[in-house]
Amino acid sequence: MQTLKLDPANADSLEIDPKNLSHLLAPLRAGERLRLLYEQLGDRLVASTSFGLQAAVMLHLIHEHAPKIPVVFIDTGFLFPETYQYVEQLTSRLKLDLRIYQPSVSSARMKALWGNLWENGKRGAEQYALLTKIEPMNRALHETGADIWLSGLRRSQSKTRIDRPFVEQQKRTVKAYPILDWADAQVDLYFNQHGLPRHPLAEKGFVTMGDWHSTRPAAKEDSESSRFDGEQYECGLHLDSGTPDFQI
Repeated sequence: MQTLKLDPANADSLEIDPKNLSHLLAPLRAGERLRLLYEQLGDRLVASTSFGLQAAVMLHLIHEHAPKIPVVFIDTGFLFPETYQYVEQLTSRLKLDLRIYQPSVSSARMKALWGNLWENGKRGAEQYALLTKIEPMNRALHETGADIWLSGLRRSQSKTRIDRPFVEQQKRTVKAYPILDWADAQVDLYFNQHGLPRHPLAEKGFVTMGDWHSTRPAAKEDSESSRFDGEQYECGLHLDSGTPDFQI
C-alpha cells in the first residue's frame, strides 16, 4: 500500500496538502483509502453519519478497515422515528465508536422561540442548519480534537458534488470522501454482498433521508427534488459557505 509522506513524529501537527492526498487516494479501493488514512493520520480523523439510506455502506467499511475511527451522529431532534430505529439496529451490529451530538437548543425550545424555521425561506433554512447541524458538528470536531473529517458523500448523489475531489479543504477542516466515486449500483452490490439492513423508509419511496419536515419520497432519478421542496439538496454541513448571521 502507498504511504503518505509524513514524518510520524510530527504527524499530529503537520499540514495536509488536500490536492496531493486526493491524488494518492484516487486509485485505491475504498477500504484501502480508509486504512491508509487511519494508519498515517490516526487520531486526527473523525467520521460522520446521518444514518440515511446508504449510510450502512460507509459504516461497514469503517467497521472492517478502521474501526477505531470515532463516528459522529448529529441528532437534530427532527429525524423520522424509523431513522432512530435504524441507528439502534446498525450500531448494535457494527459495534461503532459512536458519538451522538445534539443541538444546544431543544426542538421544543427552538419552535417556541423561532417557530418552524424551515418554513421561513432561505434565511430560515440557514438558521435551522446552524442550530441543528453546523453548531453540533463544530462542537464534535472540537471535542474529538479531529481536523480531518470523513464523510460518505458520493458524486452521483447530487449535481453539487460532481466536481468534488477525494480530499478538500473547508475552512479549518480537511474533508475526505472514501466512497466519492461509487455509483448507485456499487452501493447496492455492497449492501447485498454483506447482507446489510436497509433503512426502513427505503421501501416507501424515499430516495434520500433527512429530517421529517424537509424530506419526501421521490423517483430515484429525481432525488434532488426530495429535499427542501426541491430548492436545495445539501443541508449545510457539506457546503463551504459562510456561517449564517444568526445568534443562539
